[in-house]
Amino acid sequence: MTTAELPVIAAVDGSWRSYEALEWAARDAVRRGLPLTIVHVRPLNRRTSQEEQRREAEELLAESVGRVAQVAPTLHTSTLAPMDFPAAALTALSEHASLLVLGSRGLGGFRSLLIGSNSLTTASMARCPVVVVRTGRADEEGTEAAEAAAETFSDIVAGVAADESSEAVLDFAFEAAATRPGARLRIVHGWTMFSSMLSGGPVFDRDAAAGAAERTLAELTAGRPEKYPQVEVVQEPVHGSASHTLVTASATAALTVIGRRKGGEELGFGLSSVAQTTLTHALGPVAVVPC
Repeated sequence: MTTAELPVIAAVDGSWRSYEALEWAARDAVRRGLPLTIVHVRPLNRRTSQEEQRREAEELLAESVGRVAQVAPTLHTSTLAPMDFPAAALTALSEHASLLVLGSRGLGGFRSLLIGSNSLTTASMARCPVVVVRTGRADEEGTEAAEAAAETFSDIVAGVAADESSEAVLDFAFEAAATRPGARLRIVHGWTMFSSMLSGGPVFDRDAAAGAAERTLAELTAGRPEKYPQVEVVQEPVHGSASHTLVTASATAALTVIGRRKGGEELGFGLSSVAQTTLTHALGPVAVVPC
């Protein structure tokens, strides 16, 4: 099975956030022409018998399949219920997935957290792109309104750095935009005088540094607009914080795409500072691409 044939995997735990992610995953699988695998990870719990856990998992997965049938009735769907720590199981499964889709938080943890530890850990360790779905437009009683609002947003926003990590981010972002008719791809590149100096660019001339950032962005995207002529591309070199721009843009984006970036391990989750800030504070779905 090639990468293009690997399924989209959606993780569910019975929370409304996981069902929101499930429906997002179903729609995306249809757009990509891929099957959907629904996964419920049975936690290691000595207080509940394996038979009871198996029965609960079967009921939850059956409900999930029913939800998918309402959203995408022709979509080929399968289910899995491994027993493991959630992040460990999902990371292992990601090796055989084209995309892994999670809710921002599950049933456990603190309500004040913007993103749960399982979602954050999985996004930092998975071997395929991970989409963490948080609309920022709903509560438990308002998911239908959130879904209707989400359908009105078509922009794909991609945050890129001036290095090789941007290749995978741009590939994913262009492909995502190409599956959404009429979608516009906004490519954001944050720069400062300090970053200009580190890259060997202008040090004291802000206009020259801005021009260099524009050229860098043009070089990063070279060739892709011709490959994806149906995608309208907007290049946005931004002076200052890229993460602030990405978080703001996420409020009206169908998807915000960022690179995980090797070298972010000092933050504890293998994420760069921009990736972690965007993932934690975004107001819409975020795709974290290994790079």
